[in-house]
Amino acid sequence: MNITVLGAGAWGTALAHHLADRHSTLLWARNAALVEQLTHDKHNQTYLPGVPLASRLRYEADLLASLEHAAAEDALCIIATPVAGLRALCKAMRELNCIPAHLIWLCKGFEVTSRCLPHQVMAAELGARSCGALSGPSFAREVAQGLPVALTIASQSVACRDAAVRALHHAAMRIYTADDVIGVEVGGAVKNVLAIAAGISDGLELGLNARAALITRGLAEMTRLGVTLGARAETFMGLAGLGDLILTATGDLSRNRTVGLQLATGRPLADILATLGHIAEGVRCAPEILALAQAQAVEMPVTQAVCSVLFDGCAPRAAAYALLQREAKVETSLAGV
Repeated sequence: MNITVLGAGAWGTALAHHLADRHSTLLWARNAALVEQLTHDKHNQTYLPGVPLASRLRYEADLLASLEHAAAEDALCIIATPVAGLRALCKAMRELNCIPAHLIWLCKGFEVTSRCLPHQVMAAELGARSCGALSGPSFAREVAQGLPVALTIASQSVACRDAAVRALHHAAMRIYTADDVIGVEVGGAVKNVLAIAAGISDGLELGLNARAALITRGLAEMTRLGVTLGARAETFMGLAGLGDLILTATGDLSRNRTVGLQLATGRPLADILATLGHIAEGVRCAPEILALAQAQAVEMPVTQAVCSVLFDGCAPRAAAYALLQREAKVETSLAGV
């Protein structure tokens, strides 16, 4: 099977490495110097240092050649750029008049200013086609090391789901299928903001009880927003909801959790982001999620607390205790939010 992965960051590189074990896989990077380094060293020293990459994996800086590699009906193209780069990449495909038959994306979050989810960006730029979102609890380094991982491919297209399973479901990677694209995408976006909250809590040494409460109540507000936007509540109990939230909120490889830990020390956000080395999507999309929730009259107190720390100068400890001082409420089941 011919597969192209567009984007040579940590996750794109790790997934391409996994795919190359069984398929003819090409990894595209915008930066020609990075492509040269990957070809020569067989390591992604910038985004995935210390992990030797599959000898069969090939690298390309030419976008048209990369798209043509995945143009056939039995091929697959995987978009591994951040949400911020998704629309521009889709426009480039359209301008090149080379749009692969099956497209899936890895990016998680809402587009800044438009508040669009990735599937909405894809539909606006490329129209209806066989496409979907791949999500779930997955640190790139562990995938590249061949450790077990389970992911969900969500698509309205049976052909897209089948292509993703044929491509990905082997070795230590297990793929589940779903059709609730909105739920999978909302879970992948909101969990990053909640991971910042969990990092702040742990950085303040508020304890394991507090972390468990944040994860549980965060899951409730994630579900409220998702259901309001058209998702099914049960999706948030799966890999792309609860699974990804647990990993990102508790795992030491989580960039968003790291941001929260550093904020708890009083370190300025700008300094944290400057030294992080990778994008922390939770910082980028937190205000978009909060604005969308407010527009939809959806209560998201944990997200609001994170935004107050990130952008309003609120001290992390003050934000944490403001959550505790909220009025007592009846706990409803997630299915009833």
